Amino acid sequence: MNETIKIGIIICDRYRRCAGGKCLRALRNREGAFSIYAGKEVELVGYTSCDGCPGGNVEYTGDEMVKNGVQVIHLATGMVVGYPPCPRIRIFKSYLETRYGIQVVVGTHPIPTKYLELHTRLGTWDSPAWEELLAPTMADKETRDAYN
Repeated sequence: MNETIKIGIIICDRYRRCAGGKCLRALRNREGAFSIYAGKEVELVGYTSCDGCPGGNVEYTGDEMVKNGVQVIHLATGMVVGYPPCPRIRIFKSYLETRYGIQVVVGTHPIPTKYLELHTRLGTWDSPAWEELLAPTMADKETRDAYN
C-alpha cells in the first residue's frame, strides 16, 4: 500500500478569501505543481494565508502543519501571479525548508494563460531566478486556458 503524502498550502493574504477552487482542482487532477504526485495518494492537512506582508503567519503555520504531519508545503500560485509577485517567496521557501527540513514547492495550480501573458508583457519574470520558481506551475496552453 502506498504511503499518503501529507501536504499544506500557504496562500498570499491578498487572496485570503479565496475558496481554493483552482488549487483543489489542480490537486485532484494532479496538474501544475501537483503533477509531482501523479499516481500517489495525497492528503491536504493545512490551508492558510501568509497573513500579509511581511508574512507573519509563515512561522506559526509551518509549526502547525509539521505537527499535523505535513511533508511538503506548497506556496500557492497566487504568490507568483499576483501583482506584484510576493517579494518574500524565496525567503519563505528557504525559511520553511531550513527550519523544518521539509520540501517546499513554489506553486499549486497551473499558471493561467491570462497571467502568463500579462507578466510576459510586463517583464515581471524576466530573470533566471524566476524560471526555476515558475517551472512547477508551467503547463501546456490548453491546461493554462482551463485555469483562466
